Amino acid sequence: MAKVKSNRIKSRDNILDYVLLVIFLFLIVITIYPFLNVLAISFNDPIDTMRNINFIIPRKFTWSNYVYVFTENSLGKAFLLSIARTVIGAAVGVICTAMIAYVLSRKDFYFNKFFTILFVITMYVSGGLIPEYLLLMRTLKMGNNFLVYIIPGLIWVYNIILVRSFVEGLPIALQEAARVDGANDFIIWAKIVLPLCKPVLATVALFMAVGQWNSFMDTYLYAKELPTLQYMLYEIMEKATVKIDPHAAETLKNAVSPLSVRMAVTIVATVPIIIVYPFLQKYFVGGMTVGAVKD
Repeated sequence: MAKVKSNRIKSRDNILDYVLLVIFLFLIVITIYPFLNVLAISFNDPIDTMRNINFIIPRKFTWSNYVYVFTENSLGKAFLLSIARTVIGAAVGVICTAMIAYVLSRKDFYFNKFFTILFVITMYVSGGLIPEYLLLMRTLKMGNNFLVYIIPGLIWVYNIILVRSFVEGLPIALQEAARVDGANDFIIWAKIVLPLCKPVLATVALFMAVGQWNSFMDTYLYAKELPTLQYMLYEIMEKATVKIDPHAAETLKNAVSPLSVRMAVTIVATVPIIIVYPFLQKYFVGGMTVGAVKD
């Protein structure tokens, strides 16, 4: 009798495993399909794409969409500007965030609570676009200046809170021992706190790098003479038209559809972040989970 019950339980477990397998496979398909569809359209013949047929592999493979994006538009300078703003903006932003977070984590800082509340308020209330535009363009004279990409995005309050929570979870004895040995706050921050904060700093760096890389509105408002890759790709999508001469069969080979160009632009803008993310993934997971549970 016990053996029969055991077999029934195993049978139910097997059925449940198959059901879960089907559900997970379905979730995988609906998650990956949109990206595969974008990739397929970007490599597919534009004329074939205009038929609005959904697929996950190119039906008629071609490089014409990427040729149009890279050869008919000068992206070299824009690409270098995007890399520069991403690397410099993320690096300087991480340093500034770590400094502020360390100060706010200090229990002996008298204005700790005041500045924390002040920072948090800015997450819910902002001055708006017009005051920001007047500040950057008229007061600070930062129009068409590379610093307009760096300074406004130096501090993100969410990142400060994230790093502060991490620092507060570090053993205070390490800082006290360093202070007994004669180290000042800067030495403690640079040689003790920063090395221990690699996971959360990598997380913050990823956040800032993605934000800098994807940003194009600041170029549109403040620095059109210093176009970044995202802004150039935005303009390419806006200008993309179907170039077809019905009386000349040769032009069909060079035809460009807006949808094909849009998908190619999407891939160009996404691939760099996809390449960088795996190298920071282990730090990203660690940085996001630290501080969730405390002793």
